[in-house]
Amino acid sequence: QVPVVESGGGLVQTGGFLRLSCAPSGRTFSSYVMGWFRQAPGKEREFVAAISWSGGSSYYADSVKGQFTISRDNAKNTVYLQMNSLKPEDTAVYYCAADGNPAAIASYDYWGQGTQVTVSS
Repeated sequence: QVPVVESGGGLVQTGGFLRLSCAPSGRTFSSYVMGWFRQAPGKEREFVAAISWSGGSSYYADSVKGQFTISRDNAKNTVYLQMNSLKPEDTAVYYCAADGNPAAIASYDYWGQGTQVTVSS
């Protein structure tokens, strides 16, 4: 059983937007730091954004600051990644992860299988 499930990926044109969602499977993640990561073809997985358990603190990679917004709704047990002004270089598989230190990929205990985001030029 995959502990978290991502959704919302797809194909979008340059300048478009998508909202990714992440929900746990069979457990509650309301007390965990949640993070989004991405992996482009031929590249290593990289940190995108993370949010504290309360939603009071958020963290972003420099490459997405001002472009992406992470949020969470603990009542719905869901984390979101709003991605605006998308560029071809944002094309990647986006992964949601739970229970880690914000930007430290190796620290996260639970991962989803990823959702593909493709931005066409």
